[in-house]
Amino acid sequence: METTRWTNPSQPQTLQSSVILLYVNAAFSILFGGFGGVVILLAAGRVAAGWGCANERKWGYQLAVAMAVLPFLVLFAVESLGDIADNLFRILITFAFDIVLLALLLHRETRGYQRIWFR
Repeated sequence: METTRWTNPSQPQTLQSSVILLYVNAAFSILFGGFGGVVILLAAGRVAAGWGCANERKWGYQLAVAMAVLPFLVLFAVESLGDIADNLFRILITFAFDIVLLALLLHRETRGYQRIWFR
């Protein structure tokens, strides 16, 4: 019988860290972003991506990468390049978790593991 899990200690450390970071980002977005429709959808997407990665699903990894890139796409859609350049330090601090999450998901060890073991 196959079991489902929220975390998977048999995965590489980079992938385990990204799963936990997806859950933490979801919790922070609800705690500090309110209960608006977009915030709830973002949080649900992050939790689903974390669960999918923990259970070695390809769709989970793809959703995780999309959830890590989405805040940057929204930033570039809303802000002009001049505003981004003027507030670069503030933006880097604000998106620190997303930057680390993206780095962990695109790490060579994580990509190699998901390419071999995810179904």
